Amino acid sequence: MGGAELIGKEEREAVSEVIDRGVLFRYGFNEKRKNIFRVLEFEAEFCRYVGCSYALGVASGSAALRVALAALGLQRGDEVITQSFTFVATIEAILEAAGVPIITEVDKSLNMDPRDLEAKITDKTRAIIPVHMLGVPARMDEIMAVARKKNIPVLEDSCQACGSSYHGKKTGTIGSMGTYSFDYVKTLTTGEGGMVSTNDKRLYHRAAYYHDHGHEHNPELPRGEDSHSITGFNYRMNEIQGAMGKVQLARLDFVLAEQRRNKAEIKKAIGEIPGVEFRDLPDPAGDGGDTLAFFLPEAKAAKAFNDFLAKEKIDTKILPSAMNWHFVGNWNHIIQYCRPYRTDAWPRSEALLKRAIAFPISVRMSADQIRRIIDGVRRAAKEVL
Repeated sequence: MGGAELIGKEEREAVSEVIDRGVLFRYGFNEKRKNIFRVLEFEAEFCRYVGCSYALGVASGSAALRVALAALGLQRGDEVITQSFTFVATIEAILEAAGVPIITEVDKSLNMDPRDLEAKITDKTRAIIPVHMLGVPARMDEIMAVARKKNIPVLEDSCQACGSSYHGKKTGTIGSMGTYSFDYVKTLTTGEGGMVSTNDKRLYHRAAYYHDHGHEHNPELPRGEDSHSITGFNYRMNEIQGAMGKVQLARLDFVLAEQRRNKAEIKKAIGEIPGVEFRDLPDPAGDGGDTLAFFLPEAKAAKAFNDFLAKEKIDTKILPSAMNWHFVGNWNHIIQYCRPYRTDAWPRSEALLKRAIAFPISVRMSADQIRRIIDGVRRAAKEVL
């Protein structure tokens, strides 16, 4: 659960201070708010943490994706390439922008397969969205090489990987833009909320305009007389979220360190079990550590393995417990928009995912919790493999 595990006195005080001041809106009311702007402060601190030039707080990770696509200038009918294993919001955002989702296979990193990415590019491709799933960075060197060759912007979906990194750079800062989610189950939580990151001033301004009904935030004009050059919508972050975000960001490195430590202990203990193959990590040092995923030899074994764990009341994370929300082949309500309009169009991804098991890794895992997972995996392996 990451940041949610640590919600306490500091968050309560930060939120109470906003409420006592009486201004929850991120803009204006300068005198009443005593010129205190928590969202603005959170954005500045987030920039420093991830190492980007600009950050924009928004209402959710889903909103971040939609705002970023608007900033990139996506037009009706433009193709956007993303991956088959993601959260449904990645593709929903493309559809909300009137784009056409083009879906790649994933490889054993459970992230975008760069080879399939290159094969899916057409003269209509306007953006590429690799997703850093379950805290693990995608193969960004290969993905960026393809994107540069074709001159296509990369929008990183880092909603499940806030704080993760790839070869020393935080995820979300490698492509043209990045997005993050701060919902309840993320490593950093503001209840709901998200962030857009970029090093491009023009993209930042377009995102800021779009997320606030097209307001250009001209400091020389009252808000009611503000100028506008594009349309937009309301995807704003509020001051309560900004206040919580500041508190949570200050302890994000601690959250990541504890998750990585707990994950390493479990991984080491089950690493010698025959038939258990861990997920590929393109940059092991940059893994956020909130999920431990591995493959079993075949789908039948994975199902029996999971059934055994369920009887032992040992929870899994997404794989396979929430695949209805995370694999395009299960989205009968969306497949009509995703060429070639067949749920069996990503056989390599489906085969991998049906062999996969994943465990949630939390910050405050007791020795008993860790031992219970280790013992459960060992017993399941004896029973199934």
